[in-house]
Amino acid sequence: MSKSKILLAEDDETLAFVTADNLNAKGYEVTLVNNGVEAVKSFVTDKPDLCILDVMMPEMDGFEAAREIRAKNKEVPILFLTAKSMKEDRIEGLSLGADDYITKPFSIEELVLRIEVFLRRRNIDMNRTSGIIKIGNFTFDPENYQITSDAGKQDMTQREAELLSYFFKHKNQLSKRSDILIAVWGKDDYFLGRSMDVFVSRLRKFFEDDPSIKIENVHGVGYRFTAPE
Repeated sequence: MSKSKILLAEDDETLAFVTADNLNAKGYEVTLVNNGVEAVKSFVTDKPDLCILDVMMPEMDGFEAAREIRAKNKEVPILFLTAKSMKEDRIEGLSLGADDYITKPFSIEELVLRIEVFLRRRNIDMNRTSGIIKIGNFTFDPENYQITSDAGKQDMTQREAELLSYFFKHKNQLSKRSDILIAVWGKDDYFLGRSMDVFVSRLRKFFEDDPSIKIENVHGVGYRFTAPE
């Protein structure tokens, strides 16, 4: 069985070495770079299964690197490493297409847990061969992270596809914020709630030309996804 390939972009030499060493020991194949420019180059040549990007890096920061990686690939999971005090970084990173973030300092066990969740979901999705969903005039392919309409086909991130899958399963029902967070993100906390709001905004853009499909915010409770039967 081949090892899962991870791209780790971190300019703190000590943290980078310790993290890469531990991930290698856990059975991953890690490519380590120390700036955003090298991260994008490595992504193109090595085709990793998952990217871990520090936000603050020289030459090109993690945000710009994520933007370029997303332009090349909508599906690969991207995790940001962010300083605990920089709350805005988490929201900005997620709006650029990152799937999750982990705050410094972090434990290797926590990082490995996040990595395994994404790789497991991705492997499950890649092994599925059916499951096209009809949503109004759209067709949604949750396994290949794509949504299609008369305007054409659009790629989605893994997290967008997971969230839309949850909403579709609970169509025309009130979904509580805590239930969504636990089902899609694995836990319920304030910052993940902010992240969810970003992803909901991104999903709305996919359906903005069809007023019959709505993701309504029910203040203080959650969301209601409505679509034609």
